[in-house]
Amino acid sequence: MSGGIEAPDWEEAGPSGAGSAAGGVIFVLENANLEVAKVGKNYELLNCDDHANFLRRHGKDPALHRPDICHQALLAILDSPLNKAGRLKALYVHTAKNVLIQVNPQVRLPRTFRRFCGLMVQLLQKLSIRATNGPDKLLKVVKGPVTNYFPPDAQRIGFSHSAKSIVVMHQYVARPEVGDRPLVFVVGAFAHGKIDDSYVDEYISISQFPLSAAYALGRITNALEQKWGIV
Repeated sequence: MSGGIEAPDWEEAGPSGAGSAAGGVIFVLENANLEVAKVGKNYELLNCDDHANFLRRHGKDPALHRPDICHQALLAILDSPLNKAGRLKALYVHTAKNVLIQVNPQVRLPRTFRRFCGLMVQLLQKLSIRATNGPDKLLKVVKGPVTNYFPPDAQRIGFSHSAKSIVVMHQYVARPEVGDRPLVFVVGAFAHGKIDDSYVDEYISISQFPLSAAYALGRITNALEQKWGIV
């Protein structure tokens, strides 16, 4: 894949359903391993399957280079009824290289991993991806920290299997003290590691078992859909 790859077609998926102007949620995918390097003649998004030897030669652990985790997590959020009902107010990806990416909630990502990789190469080189039929930026690199983009009264919740408390997610978001207060959910998009806790108000766990990022996000979005009556 070269740096000049064309962006795949993007399908707009505008908000539908009731309540799109009411309370909403922000997601942050933390520590995503999205790293571009020149491999041979082309620039490629490094991943453990295609670039294991290249990564070892450059002193990197192939097991940590899992951009597929970020891809699956983004699809879990963007495909959710929560997003289609207009409740997803913002979505950010913070990479392991400290690049902050803002994702437009009203788009659909490429479905295949290969096309996703090509798109990320283009984004990280050109810093933005525009819609094919308008001026809107569907993906763009923005200046951090990500907290600059949070509402001042937002409750910022991190997810960790090692958190002291295990909660039932639909009960957690239904608590009276939450109400329609803006919610920020911070989920790790990595194979191994931990999220930056400098801006998280509290950590919770939603299962006695380790969960993939995509499955954890499915539980979160489903709980919020129950809270807001989204079917």
